[in-house]
Amino acid sequence: MLFNSFEFIFIFFPIVFIVYFILNKYRLIKLGKLWIVLSSLFFYSWWNIAYLPLLLASLFFNFYLGKLLARKENTKSKALLTFGIIANVGLLGYFKYTDFFLTNVNFLFKTTFDLFNLALPLAISFFTFQQIAYLVDAYRKETKDYSFFDYALFVTFFPQLIAGPIVYHAELIPQLEGLKGKILNYKNVAIGFFIFIVGLFKKVAIADTFAAWANKGFANSASLSVAEGWITSLSYTMQLYFDFSGYSDMAIGLALMFNIRLPLNFNSPYKSLSIQEFWRRWHMTLNTFLTKYLYIPLGGSRKGVLRTYINIMIIFTVSGIWHGAGWTFIIWGVMHGIASCINRLWSRKQLKLPPLLAWFITFNFVNIAWVFFRATSVNQALEVLSSMFNIRNLRLEPTLDAQTALFNTPVEFSINFSVIQIIYVLMIAGLLIAFFAKNTYELSKTRLTNSIVGSVYITALIAVVVYLAFSSFSNSEFIYFNF
Repeated sequence: MLFNSFEFIFIFFPIVFIVYFILNKYRLIKLGKLWIVLSSLFFYSWWNIAYLPLLLASLFFNFYLGKLLARKENTKSKALLTFGIIANVGLLGYFKYTDFFLTNVNFLFKTTFDLFNLALPLAISFFTFQQIAYLVDAYRKETKDYSFFDYALFVTFFPQLIAGPIVYHAELIPQLEGLKGKILNYKNVAIGFFIFIVGLFKKVAIADTFAAWANKGFANSASLSVAEGWITSLSYTMQLYFDFSGYSDMAIGLALMFNIRLPLNFNSPYKSLSIQEFWRRWHMTLNTFLTKYLYIPLGGSRKGVLRTYINIMIIFTVSGIWHGAGWTFIIWGVMHGIASCINRLWSRKQLKLPPLLAWFITFNFVNIAWVFFRATSVNQALEVLSSMFNIRNLRLEPTLDAQTALFNTPVEFSINFSVIQIIYVLMIAGLLIAFFAKNTYELSKTRLTNSIVGSVYITALIAVVVYLAFSSFSNSEFIYFNF
């Protein structure tokens, strides 16, 4: 079930929301938690009920293993933790990387192993990392005696179940306790609804528009001009940001309507002046996980310069592998690792660039790296990059065939603009929003959410979103559902 679908917006969410607060009003707190858990499992099963037993098995396994790890008298905690991590990573690896491994074995050793063609269970990357963090914290005796319902709600809470933000038990479970958070809070509902609508607008009005051009550009990667190459790469750069940050906004907004605050996942990353700053602003909860549960245990920056750079390369390579089973993701991760090492070395030398130049270098590196992230093969990525920097193929405007086939927009325009002019205008508008506009979190802190002007703004935004959500843009999946 998609956040931008009719079923979710007008049926599923209103029913879940109303029933939950009715149960809480009559002090049926445990029944309210059970209602959210069952609703979340239904939400998950909507995609493919065949994988529900896998999620349930993961829940029971990690909850009871966490109970064992949390016991102070347990003398085998380290062995149990190792077993738990291997089991979780093994499950993720089986579904996500088996075919990738067999493909490479067949290529290297000329073997003919049949591929399993496994379908990736929805959200497995997210709930696996979330539960690994729980096991590590249980091993460190940082967890409490949670009930199974609290634990199940922490893992399956439907706003963040599919694509994050990645949350931790200490952030979410305490919010489930006490009566104050169970009472309908109209301010939270208003702000949460505002954040949800902004996220929905990002998805259906901006991300899905750029998606049409990015998809067609990558599909025709061998025949792009310079202009088409840059339009393709920048379209994906815009699509990915507005798609994923839009999902995170919707998740945060939905949770806030239930009086639950999820962590911020994006903080205007394309405004960054360095690659290190970019990673403090982009997919912040994944960065926190990799730092806390991998980089620091490896020694962080405490074991010398060389070891620090090795650790940086490890976490970015792991990030690439986590995102997808393919050499393109590994290359993307390694690129960011190398860039982060160079940035750290540059900082150690106390060298500084003018802010505009620093931003220009950072953004263009990120944009180029995203080409590998999006491409279905290394060859396709190289074709797009070759078109972007091929001065022999310099055409500032796509050919007529390209305008009508490669970048054909689903929206009809009555004004007399060519397709490429429309693309340039929308590209500039998207870039200006990413570079200069306040992000959703900043907007939610302004008076916009509780003023008359804000009411008009939100009403207009809702009207646009409703129109777009159920037009030809609707029912498109979020990019991170694939990870």
